[in-house]
Amino acid sequence: MLPARRFRFLLILLAAIGSLAAQAAQARSDVVDVQTIWRLLDYVAVDYGGAVANGQVTSSVEYAEMTEFSGTVRKGIATLPASPTRARLVAEAGQLEAAIAAKSDPGKVTGLARGLAADLLAAYPVSLAPRKAPDPLRGAQIYLENCASCHGARGDGNGPQAKGLDPAPIDFTDAERARKRSLFALYQVIGQGLEGTSMPSFSHLPPDDRWAVAAYVGGFAFRDVSAGQHIWNQTPAARKLVPDLQAFTSLSPEALGRTLGPEQADAITAYLRSDPKALINASPATLAIARDKLTQSLAAYRKGNRDEAERLALSAYLDGFEPIEPILTTRDSGLMARIESAMSDYRASISRGLPVAAVADKAAAVEALFADAEAALSPDAASDASTFVGALTILLREGVEALLIVVAMIAFLRKAERPEVLPYVHGGWIAALAAGGATWAIATYAISISGANRELTEGFGSLFAAVVLVWVGIWMHGKSHADSWQRYIREAMGKALSRRSAWFLFGLAFLVVYREVFETILFFAALATQGSSGAIAAGAGTALAVLAVITWAMLRYSRILPIGKFFAYSSALIAILAVVLAGKGAGALQEAGLLNITPLAHFPRFPALGIFPSLEPLLLQLLALGILWIGYLYNDRQRRRIDVTHGK
Repeated sequence: MLPARRFRFLLILLAAIGSLAAQAAQARSDVVDVQTIWRLLDYVAVDYGGAVANGQVTSSVEYAEMTEFSGTVRKGIATLPASPTRARLVAEAGQLEAAIAAKSDPGKVTGLARGLAADLLAAYPVSLAPRKAPDPLRGAQIYLENCASCHGARGDGNGPQAKGLDPAPIDFTDAERARKRSLFALYQVIGQGLEGTSMPSFSHLPPDDRWAVAAYVGGFAFRDVSAGQHIWNQTPAARKLVPDLQAFTSLSPEALGRTLGPEQADAITAYLRSDPKALINASPATLAIARDKLTQSLAAYRKGNRDEAERLALSAYLDGFEPIEPILTTRDSGLMARIESAMSDYRASISRGLPVAAVADKAAAVEALFADAEAALSPDAASDASTFVGALTILLREGVEALLIVVAMIAFLRKAERPEVLPYVHGGWIAALAAGGATWAIATYAISISGANRELTEGFGSLFAAVVLVWVGIWMHGKSHADSWQRYIREAMGKALSRRSAWFLFGLAFLVVYREVFETILFFAALATQGSSGAIAAGAGTALAVLAVITWAMLRYSRILPIGKFFAYSSALIAILAVVLAGKGAGALQEAGLLNITPLAHFPRFPALGIFPSLEPLLLQLLALGILWIGYLYNDRQRRRIDVTHGK
């Protein structure tokens, strides 16, 4: 097996990957902090008017909450990651805290809270939207089971357990109060509860269920659904104001009313909250979020806020483009690749501090590609043929990579005449398929897989697999000489394929299959939203048939190969896959914002081979090649030394 120094090197690589994973976990924690601060600001903006009037406290309980929340906001902002705007945000929070302490007019406090909330999201962009349209019918069921006892079946706050509660349960039918609250604010309170009140956290509910309850509760004060449907269908300006789920969940009816007027805003709110799918049907795939974040990013760069511009540029990709990438890949993979390259170039230009005019040109190039993408994503561009081809190519692309490694392991065990270890390999890939099914269920019914999480999973999974395959490739190369194999059989077979090694094969089979299953699930889920389930099934079935033929051919051919050639070919194949995965892993971490992007002009882009026009993936691939080369040289030297020892 490999010497101890190689294990130490592998441990160093794994430690580096672990460090990146810790950074990713911290990034997800920061998102939660920003959402919590935003929710507290929303609560202050809505409820301060019930605590103070004419400079006097009208509710000591409510006023104490406002004081506590404003202090929590200021402290929370101060602990967010450093940025050029954090000091200004802390100062704004101090102004809000001082205004509440001075019992200022509710209009002033509401304006300060709303302004700070908007500035917070501009400085620390986070998604405020669900991954799919909420289901109010599901929300009604959950509400009756968990909420009606306090808030009442009609949402008026007069449930059988409401008596004696201080403060009293919120009256959701209060239109004046409801106009100030967005669905995201309701979603946050449902998930986190509200300190100082009898409102508990319902974080145990899946996110989709919490969004469903928010949509149902948010409709109690708005009942004119038919008028809202008519206005929505007949008013393009209204559809432009609420183009997607992000706008639907983050806009309050009051904010919408400033443009459309209160009556129209109330009616549209009633319609969309009663049937959020109307929004999806009107806009099946949109790049509005990406465009908005791109505009904000360029504006921040013009002001000299490079860090803020970089964060917004990353958000444009992860929150705006990444969710529609699977669909676009099946429609026009070339266009998808050009957009990824253009968005990477834009982020790199910000990082390098290029002149504003040059950065603006990069942004304009991205915007032009967005226009092409929206044409490709339009419902008219969909067809059963494109869906079939998409399903076929996705499954083939993801399946072949895992298949090559698993079949190589099976062929190796057959050559070694160790059939008792085969169940471990089969168990590994079967467990990966089961885990993939569980991932699909969780992503559908429990949590949303964000663009960042997808890229992080692909990135870390690819890098870990690359590390393992480098090790396996060097080992297999060492057995490519017939004499070396015979000595290995005689001297080390029992130890090398011990129970621990068998579980190693199980883990390798699981890892390489699961990372491909994960990607396939995301692509197929995107295809499913476009309908044509028959075309999807036909494409997947055809791909499985092709994969079965490839498996049969590889296993049959491997049986007749001489042992030396088998190991030589297998080590070369695994080495190539290790280099490919190293590039893919680096590329995915760049897209997640964890690795810098150093563009390489006129360098080709072949994502399927892990080749990207930037320095970092290339360096990791060269590192993998270098380690393999050193390992191969070491194997050759050891073989010559042993041959000399045996008199050959």
